[in-house]
Amino acid sequence: MAENNQYLTFSLAEEIFALDISSVREVLELASITRIPRTPSYMRGVINLRGHAVPVLELRRKFGMPAIEDTVNTCIIIVEVQLDGDTTIIGTLVDSVREVFEMGQDTIEAAPRMGTAIKSEFIKGMGRQGENFVIILDVNRIFSAEELAEVSSVAPVSAPAESAVQTAAS
Repeated sequence: MAENNQYLTFSLAEEIFALDISSVREVLELASITRIPRTPSYMRGVINLRGHAVPVLELRRKFGMPAIEDTVNTCIIIVEVQLDGDTTIIGTLVDSVREVFEMGQDTIEAAPRMGTAIKSEFIKGMGRQGENFVIILDVNRIFSAEELAEVSSVAPVSAPAESAVQTAAS
């Protein structure tokens, strides 16, 4: 019997992306983000998450997509990223969050070498959701160790014990 994994889908531009639900802590409505000078262009700033400063990174800028104005659908996905054996908590800014869905490992294809807005080493695989392709991202490979170290130095956050996925939209 094929093993099914759950994924949180979200959109950037007209493309649908997914993250393995095990790396997602929660989804937040867009909150006030404090900008930090002299940080990379993809770093929007930090938010206050229950008393902790959490860095927020724009996936559009990281993937080389054109910037757009924030909308009522803009969300922050709080994810856990592994850095040298430690867990780092970061927020990723996305155009909109779609849904959590299950996909069997046997239905996920290898990452393509061309035709997407992002580098293929960030892609864990390609799946389908209805008629749409879904680009499944590897959250631990989107940002290099150097980038995550820079983000961690701006807002060091240790991972609290709880790890339930919560959505503000639910």
